[in-house]
Amino acid sequence: MVYREENIRHGRTPLRLSPDDIAGIVETGDLCCTHYDAYRFFTPLAVPKNRHQLTRDTTEHFDQPGCVHVTMDLYRYAYKIAPWVSGELLGDAFLLAWEARELDMRASPYDMTGYELEPIRIEEATGRQEYARRQQELTRKAEPILAKLIKVYERLLAVNEEKKAETKKIEE
Repeated sequence: MVYREENIRHGRTPLRLSPDDIAGIVETGDLCCTHYDAYRFFTPLAVPKNRHQLTRDTTEHFDQPGCVHVTMDLYRYAYKIAPWVSGELLGDAFLLAWEARELDMRASPYDMTGYELEPIRIEEATGRQEYARRQQELTRKAEPILAKLIKVYERLLAVNEEKKAETKKIEE
């Protein structure tokens, strides 16, 4: 988030919008970020403009499958249990995260053309429509990856419970 901030986070990458244009979009729009890891990068003046005041503790309540940042997190959760996740699932999660990050950066106020990424101009109605369409595509691609990850986590939890039960028997 670069709203009303002089020290922007990615200072080596130019903005494609002026600070006044960014401020106008934020001030006339409806900020509705629901992902804490994105929200925590909001500038201090942007935080109260968000519809939701997020904390790490409310993550489970607010995260939603359509969020590009939640989609990127699938890779993080796959990588955390990498020894128990197939290489194919880990690779699928990585490629999906890459695609989500590209969408995120293309829709940002940064000029990414130097990285051969054309902007999605979410400040315009057609850009918001394109972003929403691509976000829905990512959500559809994420569904089978999420389902497979949940199964792996459930298996790990079941094994953990079995090990606890075995340990308890030994201790008795």
